[in-house]
Amino acid sequence: MNLTKNRIPDDIKKIHLIAICGTAMGALAAMLKEKGFEITGSDEKVYPPMSTFLENKGITASDGFDKNNLAYGPDLVIVGNAVTKNNPEAQEMFKQGLHFCSMPQAVNRFLARGKKAVLATGTHGKTTTSSIITWILHEAGLDPSFIIGGILKDFNSNYRLGKGDVIVIEGDEYDTAFFDKGPKFLHYAPSAAVLTSVEFDHADIFRDLDHVKEAFQTFISGIPPESALMAFDGDKNVEELVRKGKCRVVRYGKDTASPWQLGNISVAPPMTVFEVRKYGKHFSEFRTGLMGEHNLLNALSAIAVADNLGIPAPVIGKALETFRGVKRRQEIRGQKRGITVMDDFAHHPTAVKETIRAVKHHCQEGRLVAVFEPRTNSSMRKVFQDVYPLCFDKADLICIRQPSRLDKVPPGERFSSGKLVDDLKHQGKDAWHFHDTESLTDFLVREARSGDLILIMSNGGFDNIHENLLERL
Repeated sequence: MNLTKNRIPDDIKKIHLIAICGTAMGALAAMLKEKGFEITGSDEKVYPPMSTFLENKGITASDGFDKNNLAYGPDLVIVGNAVTKNNPEAQEMFKQGLHFCSMPQAVNRFLARGKKAVLATGTHGKTTTSSIITWILHEAGLDPSFIIGGILKDFNSNYRLGKGDVIVIEGDEYDTAFFDKGPKFLHYAPSAAVLTSVEFDHADIFRDLDHVKEAFQTFISGIPPESALMAFDGDKNVEELVRKGKCRVVRYGKDTASPWQLGNISVAPPMTVFEVRKYGKHFSEFRTGLMGEHNLLNALSAIAVADNLGIPAPVIGKALETFRGVKRRQEIRGQKRGITVMDDFAHHPTAVKETIRAVKHHCQEGRLVAVFEPRTNSSMRKVFQDVYPLCFDKADLICIRQPSRLDKVPPGERFSSGKLVDDLKHQGKDAWHFHDTESLTDFLVREARSGDLILIMSNGGFDNIHENLLERL
């Protein structure tokens, strides 16, 4: 494997993206198209909504990987992190001696160059935090660019090319490419960054928690001394890591010793009012439609970043009150027969627990029905088998779907949704196990009643259960 061409030449007109249908890769393709490049791409499954998205942007995406997709000789090939070295297009790329790079390399070169990069990192809350920061900057008139792993409702997009000098990036700890196994966030030198949490996740690429901490430590060590790192004060792993950093560390959270502190909170659905204190003194009071303390902490970190950029509190306040959120993050998909169906991306045990806890406060008329599909590479493994039973305390009715892709996990490492349900029943919980989405949907249609809130948690499409359920209700 010859890596000498892993660089971006100066004179580029034609760019090809391998695995173009990923959320971030699709956004990158659209941004490069807007900047005037000729864009092509390919993926093994080209279908709506990404196929329609790319088509509307004037981008041709080939269905399937084929060496002939590179026959026209692009000036640069951008390789998605799901692509292996045995991919026929990767093989052809090497055979032709084409220049190639990873997605973060491309973002750095074509989008972040000459701008102040603001990164949101951490095991949880990256998408929401980066989205709040983006909306505050937009409302402040700073016209930011952004590339984020979720669709911001305020822009109906996960990317934007702004004319301002700030770009907001969701800093992903997942690996970069088959030729670069380091985390994506190592490619950026932020002027400001947020570190929300550090827990074990991505069991397919990280051995254990120490391996995860090693990646974040490398990131922190690379933050320039003049840059600010907003670090959550309630995570012992974060605290351990930031002590070794050279950058300016600004803590936020609930600790009275932290420069940014979450003060009094009052919930009056659909809004939450919360106080923010700066260096022990009242800074301001804010209103938001976000649910849960974890989201208030995400907002607090965004407030700290905005203040660091010189944005006044009233402007921050207006932005927080008007922020419409991110699709698939506590997103209400519809209501039928007095039953509310909500979609959320939660999959890690901590995210599942905090999401249920947050939504419970806003579920006052009926039951909270928690529906969970273990689908990630971590949740389909038994690494969290004994942790998940502790995450559903606030739910009134629990439905667990058997993972649909267990064949990708070695038999001895597989998570058992049946055991999870048994453990929940031993705790006195009303829990049910389902082998497929159809039988789960049948159960919900039969058992749900007016006033219930059905919280559906998965990082995938879940067989379009949200729309099918609403249609049948």
